[in-house]
Amino acid sequence: MLTKQKKANVIKKTAKHESDTGSAAVQIGLLSRRIDELASHLKKNHKDNHSRRGLLQMVADRRSHLKYLKKHDKKEYDKVVTELGLKASE
Repeated sequence: MLTKQKKANVIKKTAKHESDTGSAAVQIGLLSRRIDELASHLKKNHKDNHSRRGLLQMVADRRSHLKYLKKHDKKEYDKVVTELGLKASE
């Protein structure tokens, strides 16, 4: 689970401006952080199929946001992908 401090750090890292909390870049950052935490949970609890389903939904949601960002703002997309260490899929 993301604490308020972790969430604030991710928002600060990916936000376009000070009050930006809902842009595609911020949402991608938050989803990436949640995906990382849930993946580590599933490594310890491999039979937790409900969490696995949630993980797959988050991955699909992040993919949709990345696709949108790539279509509308290629420079921001490149910045987010390199900043978060995501593999760019062409």
